[in-house]
Amino acid sequence: MLHCYVSYSERDYILVDIQSKNKPKMISQRPYRERIYIVKDIILKLVEYGQLNQTALISTCGLNFKKHSPILDKLQSKGLISKTRIPVGKRTVTAYKPTEKGIDFSRQILEPYEIMFPRTNTILV
Repeated sequence: MLHCYVSYSERDYILVDIQSKNKPKMISQRPYRERIYIVKDIILKLVEYGQLNQTALISTCGLNFKKHSPILDKLQSKGLISKTRIPVGKRTVTAYKPTEKGIDFSRQILEPYEIMFPRTNTILV
């Protein structure tokens, strides 16, 4: 069985069985993303939107809350993002904002890192 990764969007890839006699099977699969790029995506999305609630931040960055919430906690403890709880009626919404330290960290560390070691969008055959 021969597979080919085809870019579907910026973050998603589709695994296609190109030797199938029938219609090719498509299996959604995301490539591994290094932690530093996840951190950069979080900070950049917060800078872009100013403030995002927890659900919007997780979905726009393409993350899984249970798996990636420790990263958010670490960014907050390091002072790179701030977390506030906003009461809305009977429930509470968690919102995140970038701090000045987080914005500086992104500009001085993360952007040069991505220039030196860009993300690759390779197609594997």
